[in-house]
Amino acid sequence: MKKDKLYLLTFLSLLVIVFVTAYFSMNYLVGLSTEQFLKIQLESSKREAQELAKMITYQIDNEIDEETIVRNFQNSIENTNTQAGFVCMFDWSGKEICHPDPEKIGKITGPNESYVKGVGQEVNSKDFYTYLKNQETGGGVRDFEDPSRDSEIIYLYPVKNTDWIVAAHANMNKIHEEIESVQDHFLVVHVLTGLAIVFLSLVMVRSIGSSYERQLEQKNEKLSEEVLSLTKLNHDLAAYKKKLEATDTSSLKPDGSEGKKRVLTYLKNELVSLSIEDIAYIFTENTVTYVKRLDGKVTTSNNSLEELSNDLDDSQFFRANRQFILSINAIHKILRYGNNQLKIEVVPESDINIIVSKNKASEFKKWLNS
Repeated sequence: MKKDKLYLLTFLSLLVIVFVTAYFSMNYLVGLSTEQFLKIQLESSKREAQELAKMITYQIDNEIDEETIVRNFQNSIENTNTQAGFVCMFDWSGKEICHPDPEKIGKITGPNESYVKGVGQEVNSKDFYTYLKNQETGGGVRDFEDPSRDSEIIYLYPVKNTDWIVAAHANMNKIHEEIESVQDHFLVVHVLTGLAIVFLSLVMVRSIGSSYERQLEQKNEKLSEEVLSLTKLNHDLAAYKKKLEATDTSSLKPDGSEGKKRVLTYLKNELVSLSIEDIAYIFTENTVTYVKRLDGKVTTSNNSLEELSNDLDDSQFFRANRQFILSINAIHKILRYGNNQLKIEVVPESDINIIVSKNKASEFKKWLNS
């Protein structure tokens, strides 16, 4: 139940993170894509207006009469598709000279219908997008008093040597539809992508979590086995101590000889003879052999650890490693250490960790079971 709750919280957290991130990224990408779309629209309208204005200028330079030029221009744009945008031509007074809708010819394009700051000023895509998004004036583009108006003048180009101006219109409704279409596509893509990311992430989390749980269970099982093993070792330790207490401590060594009952040591310049029952452990440090007594006092020996190990009673002393010989009476607790190694806690405490290696551990266990 706790796992299901954890996975649910993980799913909800991923969902929130992905969709919050997607919201901001989508707005940025929609804005960027829309600006690119409007930039193409503006460049196209600008190029069309310039080309038509230059064509009219060329005709005037070739002394074609204005009536013929106007008639030809009107014939070329009349009844054209105004869905995406269109061009028209009016004079400096605002009177329409040519328009795709013949009914508008002769009418005045007043300031309440269309307004551009200046003929030489251009509208950039960023300003145009700001206008469309926020319905605010920007970059020479004006928001009309009539919001239902279909088109907006976005570029003006004067015809040289005349009072005519070629105007490029953009269809606002069409552009709005295109922008909304872009937003809808981005929204669908982000939602589907977000859900896919969340779902796949949850699957991966569950997969990794399950794998980790299996590994953890195996480790716990192994640890339980080691705990049982250590418990048994410590139980054997206690049993072995009782066994020694109940038997004669002067038992014979395996070769039939009697183990030493005393060890000759030194305390500074004083010669000290120690009973083996008083020895806690013997260790070497910096090539010096030290003998630590159960009362905590330390003496030294001229013999090597190997020589002392051969002379001591194997039933009471164990060679834990190259540095330590332990008395059964000093061993307090046996702990797991590293990879199948054992750590021995002794009384009195040792400043150096007493570690029984992996290879030596089995021998140590047999010693406790002997």
